[in-house]
Amino acid sequence: MDVTILTGIVLFASFFALLFVGVPIAVGIAIASFIAALFILPVDSSVLVLSQQLITGVDSTVLLALVFFMLAGNIMNNGGIAERLINLAKLIGGRFSGSLAHTNIIGNTLFGSISGSAIASAATMGRVMHPQQTKEGYDQSYSAAVNIASAPSGLIIPPSGTPIIYSLLTGGTSIGALFIAGYVPGLLMVGLLMIVAYFLAKKANYSVSDKPSRNQSIHTILQSIPSLLLIIIVIGGIAAGVFTAVEGAAVAVLYTVILGLIYKELHLSDIPKILQETIIYSGMILLLIGASTAMSWILAYTGIPGAITNAMLSMTGNYILLLLIMLFILLVVGTFMDIAPALLIFTPILFPITTQLGVNPVHFGIIIGMALAIGVTTPPIGTVLFIGSSVSGVSIEKIIPKLVIFYVPLIAALLLVTFVPEISLFLPRLFGLLE
Repeated sequence: MDVTILTGIVLFASFFALLFVGVPIAVGIAIASFIAALFILPVDSSVLVLSQQLITGVDSTVLLALVFFMLAGNIMNNGGIAERLINLAKLIGGRFSGSLAHTNIIGNTLFGSISGSAIASAATMGRVMHPQQTKEGYDQSYSAAVNIASAPSGLIIPPSGTPIIYSLLTGGTSIGALFIAGYVPGLLMVGLLMIVAYFLAKKANYSVSDKPSRNQSIHTILQSIPSLLLIIIVIGGIAAGVFTAVEGAAVAVLYTVILGLIYKELHLSDIPKILQETIIYSGMILLLIGASTAMSWILAYTGIPGAITNAMLSMTGNYILLLLIMLFILLVVGTFMDIAPALLIFTPILFPITTQLGVNPVHFGIIIGMALAIGVTTPPIGTVLFIGSSVSGVSIEKIIPKLVIFYVPLIAALLLVTFVPEISLFLPRLFGLLE
């Protein structure tokens, strides 16, 4: 048997076997990579090369942006920003049928776009909005489904860790371009979710919130402006070339600290817990990146991505069919693997194929980000699905029937973004980040 095929089979079979028996993903990737390396290198060389790759994978200043954005997100969760964004979401979504559902969707979008975390959005919005929707007579499974389906918008609309990891894996695709490219696809996803939520709410005869007074509206908008300015300062600064992604992330940390102190909801006693959470989560992600770099080396050394590219292109040269196959693979992978490890494993495999097809790297970054973001809402191990179920107190079995209908707008948005590249590339070109 050809060494490329044999190594590929050993690599992925051992990885999925380890995953099946409950081995942590990062450890499973490292062990599977070592087992595969033994088929092409002596033991001592395998240990040396993979150790080097583990270190090389995290030896990048770009990853500081990932850590700083995580820290900024954790500060936001404790700094009183969520409450002000929810009030703004109520103001925007309050005029539609099922206004609390729209508030939930808009709130997840606003909070997620600032925190960059779908899990934080689902947890925060679920704790606040679910009791209110229950009180207003909303079906509990419906309200939980709305919260879960809309939480991934924060992974598409920047700042988010996904573009940073993708940039690292693809040899330096512009982080600024990836950030700017996420806005229209993210808002498209949100808009389609709101349309479905509107018709479901209309059918169930859910109420419209009372219209706030002019003074209340002005007060709500003024209170939310400092929080929203974070997006303008950080993303605008990166897009305009005022500072790099790492510097922008550091500015985000400084701004959120100042904002938390002004709101008087961030205390010195909160800092150790915030730092501890950031260190733990950053360590998990960095270990994943290091282990995945070792796996990527095995893939590159044996020519597995090239073999997969040639195999797929020999099956069909149809651009649309190949993209549909890749979307199917990513959506299936998302059902059992979290977004970070899936991104780390499948970007090196699929990126060469999209390069052969002439897909813009920024465009593919948005495609793979959206496809895997949908995965966090799906069983059996979707993290947002479990968080949404936990905070609502509604079992997953009851949520799924209501959630299925929301996969329609999510997948529709994904297909539109995939086959209409300008949806994601228009803004980066407008800002001069792409030719």
